[in-house]
Amino acid sequence: MPAQARDVLAGKLPVTLITGFLGSGKTTLLKRLLRDPGMNRAAVIINEFGEVGIDHELLASSSESMTLLSNGCLCCAVRTDLQETMRELFIKRRAGEVIDFDRVFIETSGLADPVPVLHTLQTDGMLGAQYRLDCVVTLVDAVNGARNLDDTPEAAKQAAVADRIVITKSDIAPPAAVAELEARLQRMNPYAARMIAVNGEVDVAFLRDVGPRSTRDAKGIDRWLAPSGASLPTDGAYLGERVRAGAHDASIRSFCLWFEKPFTWDSFSAAVQVLTSLRGSDLLRVKGLVNVVGEPGPVVVQGAQHVFHPPVTLEAWASEDRRSRIVFITRNLSRESVESLFAVVGTLAAPLT
Repeated sequence: MPAQARDVLAGKLPVTLITGFLGSGKTTLLKRLLRDPGMNRAAVIINEFGEVGIDHELLASSSESMTLLSNGCLCCAVRTDLQETMRELFIKRRAGEVIDFDRVFIETSGLADPVPVLHTLQTDGMLGAQYRLDCVVTLVDAVNGARNLDDTPEAAKQAAVADRIVITKSDIAPPAAVAELEARLQRMNPYAARMIAVNGEVDVAFLRDVGPRSTRDAKGIDRWLAPSGASLPTDGAYLGERVRAGAHDASIRSFCLWFEKPFTWDSFSAAVQVLTSLRGSDLLRVKGLVNVVGEPGPVVVQGAQHVFHPPVTLEAWASEDRRSRIVFITRNLSRESVESLFAVVGTLAAPLT
């Protein structure tokens, strides 16, 4: 893994993926974000078959696929595929044909699996050079969310891969139902910070600048790995048999593995390759910091299922604790199995003494 001579994250446009089941309030959240004064240079990509339009916010300036909103933001409908849309957006931005947008929001359809969108950012070299994933925001409806988690695997997956979870419609749901839903989401994905939106209002800062944005920002990465104000559990979090847990979220496990010894890049890559080849479809989300021999700071790794972002090395560690820490959100894959795999690969990679 070659040393990085420049900040490979600086200058990349942050991308926020907004997902959530049908009726969870994604468009309402988008409207709230776009009203924020700091969001007047955003590009918004929505599924052409989205649930609710935002036509009343549009100006006359419009093309077949791109529309300028009244606050100066750019709205773009996905008419072909997401990769082509994002490429076209960036090319038009560079040519001065659209606003000089400084971030991108992608709203998925309510039935969408968010992982293919993550793959788009991870596998397309041109997009990877210009965009970076900031966070996955999942909205869960307090009125229907529990039933959706019970009945629909897509809803459970949307919650499992999130960096941020917003519980909506809390003002029309019984307080006990909201509390029970929040506890259930905590068990499913303890590594996603949660917020309860009241009357559709949410703190914009909660959803902004979540992911790693600079190789020099070692301290800021804690906000991405664990909920704000909390630390990663050293014993791992595990979702086993739970009272009143739905069939879908009962199969989802969330845990953090800690490693005392530094990895060689070859040994870490070998473990990840074996894991993805055998159980890639069950790795819903992986993200963490890895202590790699010869690197000045931790290596940021993140992936979804079979596909991982190119690794990024930070310039320094944020503290004296230099243990590797990797968060896994899995489906039907236990902490013990993943731990055993890393142990076996580490043993095989160790030189004979």
